[in-house]
Amino acid sequence: MVVTKIELLTKTKYKIDIDGQFAFVLYKGELSRYGIAEDQEIAEETIGKIETEVLMKRAKLRALHLLEDMDRTEGELYKKLVQGMYPEEIVKKTLEYVKSFGYLDDLRYAENFIVSRREKKSRKEIYVLLSQKGIEREKIEQAFYNCYTDTSETEAVRGILKKKKWESTETDERKIRKMYAYFARKGFRYETVRQVIQNHDDNA
Repeated sequence: MVVTKIELLTKTKYKIDIDGQFAFVLYKGELSRYGIAEDQEIAEETIGKIETEVLMKRAKLRALHLLEDMDRTEGELYKKLVQGMYPEEIVKKTLEYVKSFGYLDDLRYAENFIVSRREKKSRKEIYVLLSQKGIEREKIEQAFYNCYTDTSETEAVRGILKKKKWESTETDERKIRKMYAYFARKGFRYETVRQVIQNHDDNA
């Protein structure tokens, strides 16, 4: 195997290509430590040392730092590590490492996400947001089963009506239809919205 390219990324970081393919990113001092030079051969043993002694340690620390900053899904953490130019295999091993210690749990994340938003958003809206974060459908459904009820949707509708200063005495058909349309776009069930609006006097 041959180091075919060493590209300067920052003042201290370099992108290394081996046999014409991206391999990893190293700091200037690490190039010297492992004897890496352009157009020079590199042994598999050296690559193995770089992966275990440098890349894995660095990726683990990066992952833990990202999780300390804020809770993330597995998909979000994966994207962050890939953006950091860690090799695919290193990223996978790092995810397994943090998951083994319970630092990464998509079901827990989904449950917390639902609890924090179930009184403000519809089930459909929350589902879409969780899907966009890369959480598997089965885990989203399980989280909803654990944390979301018909009461959750009712409370969300009530909260939105209160925020919009909806008057229980409203009789303008155009305004009423507009409000129903708003909830429909947000993914709330018609029957839930109808019951809350009709009983608004009792809950105002």
